[in-house]
Amino acid sequence: MIIGLDMGGTHVDAVLIDHGKIIKTSKIPTEPNNLLESVWKTLKPLIAGVKPDEIERVILSTTICTNAIVEEKTAPVGMIIESGPGLPCDFLACGQENIFTEGYIDHRGREVSPINPAEINRASNAFKNKNISACAVVGKFSVRNPDHEIKIYDMLKNDFSPVTLGHTVSGKLNFPRRVFTSYFNSAVYSTFSRFSNSIVDALKREKINAKLYVLKADGGTMGLESAEKFPVNTILSGPAASIMGGQAFFNTSKDGVFLDIGGTTTDIAFLADGVPLFEPLGIKIGEYPTLVRALYSVSMGLGGDSEVRVENGILHIGPYRKGSPMALGGPCPTPTDAMIAQGLLDIGSKEKAVDAMKDIAGPLDLNIQEAASLVLQTMANMIKEKVDKLLFEINSHPVYTVKELLYGKKINPEFVQAIGGPAKILAPILENSFKIPCFYPKFYEAANAVGAALAKTTAEITVFVDTAQGTLLVPEIGLCKKIERNYTLEDAKLLAVELLSKQLSILGAEAGEIQPEIVEESVFNIVRGFYTSGKNMRIRVQAKPGLLYEMWGDKDA
Repeated sequence: MIIGLDMGGTHVDAVLIDHGKIIKTSKIPTEPNNLLESVWKTLKPLIAGVKPDEIERVILSTTICTNAIVEEKTAPVGMIIESGPGLPCDFLACGQENIFTEGYIDHRGREVSPINPAEINRASNAFKNKNISACAVVGKFSVRNPDHEIKIYDMLKNDFSPVTLGHTVSGKLNFPRRVFTSYFNSAVYSTFSRFSNSIVDALKREKINAKLYVLKADGGTMGLESAEKFPVNTILSGPAASIMGGQAFFNTSKDGVFLDIGGTTTDIAFLADGVPLFEPLGIKIGEYPTLVRALYSVSMGLGGDSEVRVENGILHIGPYRKGSPMALGGPCPTPTDAMIAQGLLDIGSKEKAVDAMKDIAGPLDLNIQEAASLVLQTMANMIKEKVDKLLFEINSHPVYTVKELLYGKKINPEFVQAIGGPAKILAPILENSFKIPCFYPKFYEAANAVGAALAKTTAEITVFVDTAQGTLLVPEIGLCKKIERNYTLEDAKLLAVELLSKQLSILGAEAGEIQPEIVEESVFNIVRGFYTSGKNMRIRVQAKPGLLYEMWGDKDA
């Protein structure tokens, strides 16, 4: 059996799946200040009557790290950046304290200038003076030779934790993105650690010893130990669960829109020929571009619990959630109150929901039902307007999916699929706004948890070969070894596939899940004078996101 658990800002959703069949679901309000209790209360009814040893794996998706960044509750980070000669690098100063050092390794991985230990000691003292305990160390060409990063780590490891090394977060050469990715990894490290400890403690309470996985932004999973080391990959885990859950319930080769409508936000994603869109370089977190691989998704501040108000005769919804709906004792009208007032939802106090709609109806000179209907139609129209803006942006650039680059592709949605608590109620209203069919799956409320539960393990590694220097480097796994001058591209490709297969196993993938695929390969001659002195090779291999099972038997409504 598999447990999928999605911890959102409003609710914790969980699902129990046995060989592709949903056995039970559970939903509990999130208690931000008591994550352990939130998780435990969700698990308790889910596993009632189930023997703990029957549960084989537990997969989590979470907005914990995303929320920490949005709410500016991340840890301060000290950055040590080895940028070398070239353009001004002040724009890389993303930490609370930023130290630019003199050492330098060139694009071939050769040391040009050694590190200065006195500089590192000064950086260490500067961090301590500002009570900074989290660090990141990033060199411009550390993916070609991580020696400087490793030496600096050895000088810091006894006084700071975590110390993120740039070459370990990605083998890609984009230096600025590697700096920002390393920064965020250290910034959310303690936040994720508290979350993971709560999960482990909750499972121990129930004597569950199953393998633990965490959903990444790219729609794949990794073991909890890897997630604790690289929590930056869990940013946008929640939206990834939405997309994977949507795919689990819907088999199509058409263009479409996926909507996950929660209490606080609505996540929007797209399919091109039935395949989810992908961020080709990495997501942007705030103002900073990163190397975090991710499915394309955009959140808007609009959900079932968003504030509804009238200003100057105009109805506004969101972007903030000020609390529960008035029907549940909250402070202001919400779309959920509109649903309750119309008799579409049976929770809380209908009398209080009607009072909430009176606050809206009066200023607009409408009756209660007209006001409630206007709230829901406005909500649907706002989603449609946002989708149209995103489509314009997407169709102005090349379209990347998890499978390939689609040259000249223009996305023209033929359907909308909605999941989340309000999905069933809003489906006909969204259909009216979009003028295309709108579906929702049977288990629309728990689809995120299903997406987390069924996601396969993903990973990516990059192999760098320099036959002139006789070196082979795989930065993501810390491999550096000597090779012969006659080492070939085929040798490198075979090794890349072998290493990724091993890495996937370490991350927790079962044998049947492991399907490495080479997505990039290049080889260049290294010329000195008039002679070829060797070859420079680069191979990137990855396992793409996918599902352990499809739930198409639970057909969409």
